[in-house]
Amino acid sequence: MKSQEQFKGKKILVLGLAKSGEAAAKLLSKLDAIVTVNDSKPYEENEKAKELEKLGIRVICGHHPVELLDEAFDFVVKNPGIPYSNPIVSEALRKGLTVVTEVELASIISKAEIVAITGSNGKTTTTTLIYEMLIGSKKEPLIAGNIGTVACEVAEKATSENIIVLEMSSFQLLGTETFKPKVSVFLNLFDAHLDYHGTKDEYRYAKAKITANQSKEDFLVFNADNEDVVLVAETSSATLIPFSVTKKLDAGLYIKNGAIYYDQQRIVSVDSIVLPGAHNLENILAAIGAALIMGATIEQINHVLTTFSGVEHRLQYVKEFNGRRIYNDSKATNILASQKALEAFDQPIILLAGGLDRGNEFDDLVSSLSNVKALVTFGQTKEKLAKTAKKANVDTILFAQSIEDAVKSAYEQSERGDVILLSPACASWDQFKTFEERGERFVQAVEHLGI
Repeated sequence: MKSQEQFKGKKILVLGLAKSGEAAAKLLSKLDAIVTVNDSKPYEENEKAKELEKLGIRVICGHHPVELLDEAFDFVVKNPGIPYSNPIVSEALRKGLTVVTEVELASIISKAEIVAITGSNGKTTTTTLIYEMLIGSKKEPLIAGNIGTVACEVAEKATSENIIVLEMSSFQLLGTETFKPKVSVFLNLFDAHLDYHGTKDEYRYAKAKITANQSKEDFLVFNADNEDVVLVAETSSATLIPFSVTKKLDAGLYIKNGAIYYDQQRIVSVDSIVLPGAHNLENILAAIGAALIMGATIEQINHVLTTFSGVEHRLQYVKEFNGRRIYNDSKATNILASQKALEAFDQPIILLAGGLDRGNEFDDLVSSLSNVKALVTFGQTKEKLAKTAKKANVDTILFAQSIEDAVKSAYEQSERGDVILLSPACASWDQFKTFEERGERFVQAVEHLGI
């Protein structure tokens, strides 16, 4: 695959709709391909399929018939979530068909250079930081990928005066062939998604595709503190830009004397950064590296780091009120996420937690509660969380009927210099439709403090 002209007159099967499949089908149809869409959702319930059919695109719904491949398609574009073990996907590969995800289409048609970001954790925060840092640069940034907007939709509208900042999952990357970003960012690699990839080696292989086609004129910004990431960097042909939060580097991004440096240039004081947490320092170093390569100014980088309060509902800085710093981490729907949030602060914490009871206990949270001076708990798990807090010798444990009551109680228990943190360690569905609704209600309640 080399240019969008290659699609003209080609028979292409798009597997799975959702946002990416719908966008891929529409794009390929505009490029004069002969498109067939196959989705497992029944036609009667499938509004997207009906819309595509009105555009003259053939749709087959309700199941994935393997015999569909008897039609001699030229290649397949699959939804990233469909595993390669799916019978129609595995049969397509057996027949020697190229199977890609829609990000491959985006890279083929894009007139804009691409900054691609991947990693097990921190992708959304880093992607957002890079996008914000590039605002006001010579080229206008556009944000795409897992963060919300389908890559090929953004690429279709982009010009050479844009930069696409693209968050990428291993599922998307595995379905690339010629994908070649100007800058790739590899944050970290931990055991994750092994149900999809099978082994950590296969997972690392998928992630490594972010730099597989890069050359010396391209750049790989990578975490020098993560062994698996370093293994990938050692095989890359790109110009390497390492970052480290643990050691001073001869080149790349590192921390010295309480400030972030790029090579020998001081960029920003760590104390002036609003976004909390050691894990976010890695994201910040990576973002600075990518943004500087693509033309961001030091002034804009400093502005972002001293004002950026986090992605909504992910350790999001809400405000300071009477000397208390208040954070919304509603997206912490499990124990591990809440542990990371709690460990981001050195100050005393008033923790708001609780939600849907999935049957688990919270003993793994005990070691992370050392800075918690009060717990305000709510929802189905409130008794379990109270028991956990007692094990951790938390001084004050209060029960609340609603998020609004929890905010009032948390403020009453707090003092100047404290952190008030919503990090529920539970899903939201016992009291809210989504974690976003829970976070929004929290923020609204905070805004009503003192009224």
